[in-house]
Amino acid sequence: MGVRKFDTKVQHMKYKVLREVARQAWNDTLLENLLDIPRMIVPGKVPTTRCCVYKERAILGERIKIAMGGDSNNPNVIEVVEIACDECPAAGFEVTDSCRGCLAHRCEDACKRGAISFDHNHTAHIDKSKCVECGLCAKVCPYSAIINRKRPCQVACKVKAISINEDNAAAIDNEKCIQCGACVYQCPFGAITDKSYILNVIDIIKKSKENQAYKVYAIVAPSISSQFSYAKLGQVITGLKELGFYTVIEAALGADMVALSEAKELTEKGFLTSSCCPAFVQYIKSEFPELLPMVSHNLSPMATLAKYIKSTHEGAKVIFIGPCTAKKAEMQKEEVKPYVDSVITFEELQALFDSRDIDITALEEDVLDNASYFGRIFARSGGLSDALAEGIRELEIDFDLKTIACDGIEECRMALLRKSKNVLDANFIEGMACVGGCIGGAGCLTHGEKNKAEVDKYGKEALEKTIKGATSIL
Repeated sequence: MGVRKFDTKVQHMKYKVLREVARQAWNDTLLENLLDIPRMIVPGKVPTTRCCVYKERAILGERIKIAMGGDSNNPNVIEVVEIACDECPAAGFEVTDSCRGCLAHRCEDACKRGAISFDHNHTAHIDKSKCVECGLCAKVCPYSAIINRKRPCQVACKVKAISINEDNAAAIDNEKCIQCGACVYQCPFGAITDKSYILNVIDIIKKSKENQAYKVYAIVAPSISSQFSYAKLGQVITGLKELGFYTVIEAALGADMVALSEAKELTEKGFLTSSCCPAFVQYIKSEFPELLPMVSHNLSPMATLAKYIKSTHEGAKVIFIGPCTAKKAEMQKEEVKPYVDSVITFEELQALFDSRDIDITALEEDVLDNASYFGRIFARSGGLSDALAEGIRELEIDFDLKTIACDGIEECRMALLRKSKNVLDANFIEGMACVGGCIGGAGCLTHGEKNKAEVDKYGKEALEKTIKGATSIL
């Protein structure tokens, strides 16, 4: 790997597939070399991650399909590679060695399904075919000998969208899933992953070079300031232009636009929830539909800026680059589809750079300076609330703002629950599905507390110190 570009080896494995698929696509050799890509990644007969090289290559074959867009019949942007999902222990309630074989048998009495039996040592056993996972047995055990063993993906999924199917593989309930990608990042075997639209991006760039019929604009999320830590941000911007993007604009400018518009909407309506995080909005739709009228009517910063670009530059193509898997779902919405042509993550951008052998550390630095401090800090939890307060101040509106910044979907759930019961002491809910905000997105190269400091530092480097100052150029 050279310099360390990723948090985990799972990310690196995913990257290798994306890089090779992209390399073949640039060279117009993808279809003819499709079956050989697994051998290119794992040459020889020695497996690197699995029990045998044949299984490893079979799994790589499935990963390649997802790198090429995945199952078109599945509307979800998150997919399970079932053949790779076979190493986790069976989930559910289990009796551990802590069972003392007591005579009280409270666990048996608590079970309404007759799922608990005992051997000759009075040790309890659970019949999985009868167990309904109610947990009553665990609650009454005096030794805490019964535990609920959950898989990492189930623990990561705070909306309970993941179950285990009859083949002992993870299964995603598309009605509950908010496409946040938490399961993608936490799966230790990379068995859950996000569909890639990297081929679409390559196609758009190649056609723009071939016939020069349009220009390709890259919108980069402000959380990019905490990524590609082995290089300088200006070198990343130059790298994007080396790939074939006409210019690079920061989504933070769209955040500035949203902050002003949202400030007006909030002061007119009296209460709002944010609309910037697509996973948060999807969560409201699925779990709190009665609160949908209270969601801000503004498009996200991504879509707002893309709309502006397309309205002022005829024939433009817009690619969003960020940390978010849910943005891949957002771009397919009817109200966003006309403005955003494709979405890739920072992981996929790294694969694009390396597929073209672009060493960004060797490039000159370009400038990315379109937005204000407040637009840039949208990337971390609490940033949107700060920007909204600034927007109200700059618009000189008399309004008693009371925000609640929800850091992660669990905090979002509690705030929405309190609002649904009319006991929330706030008039604006900032909802971020990922812990930390966008800097915690599944498509980040690296995750961690240091990323927040990097975003704040990046915000302070903005030449425009006010939101109005940033948006005056529009």
